[in-house]
Amino acid sequence: MELRQLQYFVAAAKAEHFTKAAQRLNIVQSALSSSVRALEQELNAQLFVRTTRKVRLTAAGRALLEKAEIVLDAAKDAREAVSAVAQAKSGKLNLGTVQGLPAFVDLPFLLARFHKRHPHIDVRLIQGGAAHLLEKVRNGKLDLAFLPMFDPPSDISTVTIACEELVVVCNKAHSLAARQVVSLDEIAAHAFVEFEQDLGTRKIIDDLFLTAHIDRKIAFEVSDLGTLMELVGHGLGIALVPESVARSRAQILSVCRLKEADACWEVVLASSATSGDALPRRFEEIIGSDAAGLEV
Repeated sequence: MELRQLQYFVAAAKAEHFTKAAQRLNIVQSALSSSVRALEQELNAQLFVRTTRKVRLTAAGRALLEKAEIVLDAAKDAREAVSAVAQAKSGKLNLGTVQGLPAFVDLPFLLARFHKRHPHIDVRLIQGGAAHLLEKVRNGKLDLAFLPMFDPPSDISTVTIACEELVVVCNKAHSLAARQVVSLDEIAAHAFVEFEQDLGTRKIIDDLFLTAHIDRKIAFEVSDLGTLMELVGHGLGIALVPESVARSRAQILSVCRLKEADACWEVVLASSATSGDALPRRFEEIIGSDAAGLEV
């Protein structure tokens, strides 16, 4: 049983005439008659009593008409719902972000701009580690996620939205405070304040030292940027942070650059490579068209 068969059946039932119904549907009368016969054969029931002048419903036909109208109304609602989502008139958008993202992207600004353009879209935002967010993108629980740069698997698409140099921050009384440029070897001799595994810049910095075959001492592991910067400010360790983060604390912390040119923090917007949903694309358009939301 197809929706088109039900549509033809309802039209004939309302018009009580096959030819008039066919004209209203803009089809030939033979196509409508053939469709109704096929429906009767499938249901093994006569739906119309046919005469030369008009047709009228049988008891079986009246029973089907009630249900057919419900089905066609539901199909219409379904089409309208899908159309509304495709046109960003309704729906839900699930976003994820790593902590510390505001140093690169003014996410609240972007969310406000998206809400202004698409007020009927429900937006949900969660924070988490990169691996955790990536898995949620992969299994469809997140539409988009702001992540540190990584080598994306084949089922993940990424768009780079921010890139910054990592710099060293330390207390103004620290022995490195007077330096302008330092190497990984030099800073490895000092205690570090770091993010916990899979949070913030941790993986990037771990890979940086691992590639250089240099060991370092991590004195504190934290879960948020504010605590990390407070510990550095109290002289309990040094840290590698994005330049914009360091710049925002320049009055209380000293900053020096790394000799290693590849010490960079990149943020990408990750999505499922197989997703064809319209809402994630609409949010990407907000980022692409509004440079004011990007601070780097």
